[in-house]
Amino acid sequence: MIREFQLGTEGGGGFAMWFLLVCAILGVALILERLYSLFIKARLNPRGFLERLISIIDSQGINAGIALCDQTAAPVAKILRSVLEKAHQGKDAMEEMVTRSAATELGFLDRGMALLAGLTTVAPFLGFLGTVMGMITAFAAIARAGEVEPTVVASGISTALITTKWGLIIAAPLAIIHILFSGKVDGYTRDMEEAASGLIDYLIEQYPKRKK
Repeated sequence: MIREFQLGTEGGGGFAMWFLLVCAILGVALILERLYSLFIKARLNPRGFLERLISIIDSQGINAGIALCDQTAAPVAKILRSVLEKAHQGKDAMEEMVTRSAATELGFLDRGMALLAGLTTVAPFLGFLGTVMGMITAFAAIARAGEVEPTVVASGISTALITTKWGLIIAAPLAIIHILFSGKVDGYTRDMEEAASGLIDYLIEQYPKRKK
């Protein structure tokens, strides 16, 4: 593969191969960051956490629930904390706070996803551009030679097509990973909405009765 990359840069592919290398490096960096953010930092069972939170609120009060959320780094904990902060102001205030907090946390979950999607689109185009440039270079060499040697034509076309190959090699995995990450983000979003709704319902309907 290293030999193919060298052929692409030395042949007609030229700068397109270096741009493809940048795309690959950015793609790997984004994947590593998203793996950490989505599968480690944001990892939490929202339903289990909500049950634990409600249990603590029942026994120790809302302030203890806020303290638990402060100790948890997952986005869902931050949203539930915003609900608890407005618990004394009624349902409308809590729902408004959820909307604001969710916008911030969804920005964290969706960070880098647009760039990842962009790389899956740009990489094949850069590959095709390198191929076109390689073909132009190959045919220009043939024109200067004044004769058509099959080996020269085949070698030039083969070198030119390397950029297309690399463009697709980079784009295909990134596209698949982007789909998987998008599904994970959508799942977190649904879980956060359900957890926030469950906590609001509890604070409105059950918590006042249990304080009596």
